[in-house]
Amino acid sequence: MTVLTPDNPRGLRDLPFKLPQVEPREKSRARRVLAALREHYPDAHCELDYRHPHELLIATILSAQATDVGVNKATPALFKAFPTPADYAASTPPKIEPYIKTIGLYRNKAKAVHAAMTALVEEFGGQVPQTMDELLTLRGVARKTANVVLGNAFRINVGFVVDTHVERISKRLALVPEDATVAMTERYLCALLPRDSWCDASHMLIFHGRRACKARMASCSQHPVCSKFGRCCDLR
Repeated sequence: MTVLTPDNPRGLRDLPFKLPQVEPREKSRARRVLAALREHYPDAHCELDYRHPHELLIATILSAQATDVGVNKATPALFKAFPTPADYAASTPPKIEPYIKTIGLYRNKAKAVHAAMTALVEEFGGQVPQTMDELLTLRGVARKTANVVLGNAFRINVGFVVDTHVERISKRLALVPEDATVAMTERYLCALLPRDSWCDASHMLIFHGRRACKARMASCSQHPVCSKFGRCCDLR
């Protein structure tokens, strides 16, 4: 897992980065890991509550350095007060703030939500764009947020969501090198796993990270996935 291929494999040429060269045995192992995760987390899903793509976009912006639980407590009243992107655009950040004061960095996030929704109205006809490049023009949106929205709202896989759980678990399960950056973690996971699994696989990794293989590794070495594939025991 050390050399970058000159070009992306067939079917992945639309990705904006080169993928690491991985061996067939590494892909085979990664698929076994994925199968084991699917067995234990068959219902893994996005745990942010939303009904419409713009609500998922907002919830994901709010989730930065915050928990999904905390975001889900705040968004029902927010979404009721501002049903459409146009409602946010017609408002102001100070009027959005009271609905998200329980979430960290709420002032900056209110500005980001207002700016992103204003851009949807003014540049995208009030609709959430369905391309990575367009999403990245929105305030508060980086690759992780864009991948969450594209994968869950539109079932479009143009990358792999890498949050703190995915980064930690993918390293503990020896899917990526221990010194891989977030950017390289995404590239390794894209190279190892089938494209149509990327969104679902990210949820499985997140579920495992939240429910079993936590940061402090309380008892994850006893979990079937960790005991078979993980470095967890070695890290104790």
